[in-house]
Amino acid sequence: MARSAPGPEVQPGLPREGERGSAVVDFVLVGGLLTMFFLAIIQLTLVLHVRNTLIDAAASGARYGTLADRNAADAEERTRSLIGIALNPGFAEQVSSREVNLQGMRTLEVTVRSPLPVIGLIGPQEMLEVKGHAAIQP
Repeated sequence: MARSAPGPEVQPGLPREGERGSAVVDFVLVGGLLTMFFLAIIQLTLVLHVRNTLIDAAASGARYGTLADRNAADAEERTRSLIGIALNPGFAEQVSSREVNLQGMRTLEVTVRSPLPVIGLIGPQEMLEVKGHAAIQP
């Protein structure tokens, strides 16, 4: 009977000598990647939330400004107030309004220019522009 050369005994279920510690590295690499994906998804939802809130505030301000006893200045003030309550007054620094003709109808247009949140609520100025419209009553 021939005997094989003596060597390190490998027990079933245990990693070989060269693979020892690789599970930790795999965990760190995969965990880091999953964390980055999670943070990117959270940031995207924050950007969409800010955009939708600004659109709603602009449209609500435009409707408020078209009431019988209100004007465009009231629409701007209402929009600033809604943005300040919902987000941060820094997002309401550039609010403007004007009368436009939209599909043959006189409307009040409220435009909001605000920072685009890139890291949390911090981002470059005037990157996000939204508009709200409301029909002016004759």
